[in-house]
Amino acid sequence: MARLNLLEETRFEKLPVSVFDNPREASLNVAHRIANLIKKKQEQNEMAVLGLATGATPIAVYAELVRLHKEEGLSFKNVITFNLDEYYPMQPNAAQSYVTFMNENLFDHIDIDKNNVNIPDGTLTLEEIPAFCLNYERKIGELGGLDIQILGIGRTGHIGFNEPGSAPNSGTRLVTLDDLTRRDAARDFGGKSFVPTKAITMGIGTIFKAREIILMAWNRKKASIIKKAVEGEISSEVPATYLQLSDHVEFILDVDAASLLTRFDTPWLVKDCIWDETLTRKAVIWLANKLQKPILKLTEDDFNNNGMAQLAVEKGPVYNINIHIFNKLQHTITGWPGGKPNADDSQRPERAEPATKRVIIFSPHPDDDVISMGGTFIRLVDQQHDVHVAYQTSGNTAVWDDDALRFVEFSIDFAQKMGLGQDALQNIYDNMRKFIEQKQPNQVDTPEIQSVKGLIRKGEAIAGARYCGLEDDHIHFMALPFYETGKNQKNPVTSKDVELTIELLQKVKPQQVFAAGDFEDPHGTHIVCFNIILAALTELRKTEAWAQECWLWMYRGAWHEFETHEIEMAVPLSPQELEKKKYAIFKHQSQKDRAVFPGDDSREFWKRAEDRNRETAKAYDDLGLAEYEAMEAFVRWKF
Repeated sequence: MARLNLLEETRFEKLPVSVFDNPREASLNVAHRIANLIKKKQEQNEMAVLGLATGATPIAVYAELVRLHKEEGLSFKNVITFNLDEYYPMQPNAAQSYVTFMNENLFDHIDIDKNNVNIPDGTLTLEEIPAFCLNYERKIGELGGLDIQILGIGRTGHIGFNEPGSAPNSGTRLVTLDDLTRRDAARDFGGKSFVPTKAITMGIGTIFKAREIILMAWNRKKASIIKKAVEGEISSEVPATYLQLSDHVEFILDVDAASLLTRFDTPWLVKDCIWDETLTRKAVIWLANKLQKPILKLTEDDFNNNGMAQLAVEKGPVYNINIHIFNKLQHTITGWPGGKPNADDSQRPERAEPATKRVIIFSPHPDDDVISMGGTFIRLVDQQHDVHVAYQTSGNTAVWDDDALRFVEFSIDFAQKMGLGQDALQNIYDNMRKFIEQKQPNQVDTPEIQSVKGLIRKGEAIAGARYCGLEDDHIHFMALPFYETGKNQKNPVTSKDVELTIELLQKVKPQQVFAAGDFEDPHGTHIVCFNIILAALTELRKTEAWAQECWLWMYRGAWHEFETHEIEMAVPLSPQELEKKKYAIFKHQSQKDRAVFPGDDSREFWKRAEDRNRETAKAYDDLGLAEYEAMEAFVRWKF
């Protein structure tokens, strides 16, 4: 079990933090600590009182506890549980209920006495809630308090549903949910408008009384709030900072969630470093941005006064360091994303040969290709490369119901106009409309509606790819099985998903593959699709010579851009090319104006892409490099 820097604290960290290689390793650690507590209590003939959390973060913890019960005989007969919170109002049998969550992930699979399970009641009247909350506190107190409290953390810094503004001595109570919290829950409810505005939650004061508090967080989406909670000043604006006052707390993080902590993000401020190429590049760019100076104007005093004296001594003189990093950045810029023919490619991001490359652009959703790399897509086609685009999923959950009806209405009118029979279409339409009128939040669409929505997105994708210059036989729709559930919750990836990807790769035998490396996609689809591509290429590289020579480039842009120090290929776009990219995005009409699942960013996708591409170009300009209208950025995956 790989554990990094166990309980290592720096002058920046104000509470104990343990960092693990990945969420699974971290979850196993937490699960076994809970199991050991239960066993110890059993030996003492005592009850173990657990405070439990919901959400994606503790799922692997609960899965390991279930395994320990089924395979190693861990009993939960001496366990009493109190859950942190519940939406209000909420029926216990609703799909989004935390009662349902806990039953499905833990309670239905172990031997716990259900009378020992306590979860806030989302069915109470408003008048009944105060007495319920007092009784919840009383029950915990009569049992001697919580032995251990498991926490996640929301992006507002909430623990439980203690949103910004919560008092450190607060008890169990009814609260109003922050807008960001409701946006984060939108996919579970089929839209933010269906997310309850209130919840019943344990208070911070209640949590504090636990004899042991473990806060868990995974992935980069939590990194910024973790930094505030661990290194920031105590503030009601970030309720998790109150945990700095506890002597019994530990944060359990994976590498990504810990990535913005000072010891990982800017380690030169904490300790001596091994100054390899990657860290040197990151540090010099960081320093230039901090001081708002071009790289070539950084001085020895700048290095010495900002924790980088060791770098200046080991790799200096400073001006040589600056020149080196400036040149490295300069070499990432290319107008030839497929490689420049008949050119010295020793300092270029892509190979010169073969001059004409076979390329596959994989797009998780039907619009990620043009949103994230539309300018490069067009450039590759214009430069005569053999470009294919592969849409990995149908994207059929991200179409408005009224758009689906509108397209069928058009089909009926078209059939009538052409003198074709429309009775069958009319019957399908009537059934669709009846279903939609009675549709519940997050209810799975009928197969007919799913098909219509998928076809809408397919037509838009074809229009966008054609606009970029592709012939129809170079446009591929994969409909990977993991996605086609009709639900926001997707199936696990199977060998079929990988096999379909291998088939396409074998057919094209590309020298270049582009894939979405934007793993902060709130749907989670990007990382799933990337891992499928990676599995397929890894398998092919065992036997196929062409696969061993295939380079995999990652793009971002729909949700989050690469940091400047990470970028290995930057493709500049002229004002005209940026405009053309925008028109390619416009072909995806169902995603314009207001997407079904827009994430945190309220801007339309074309506007996000335009702004981010301009921001990337400005970042290069600020560092002293050439000024461009916009840039698309890429990082090469190293096998």
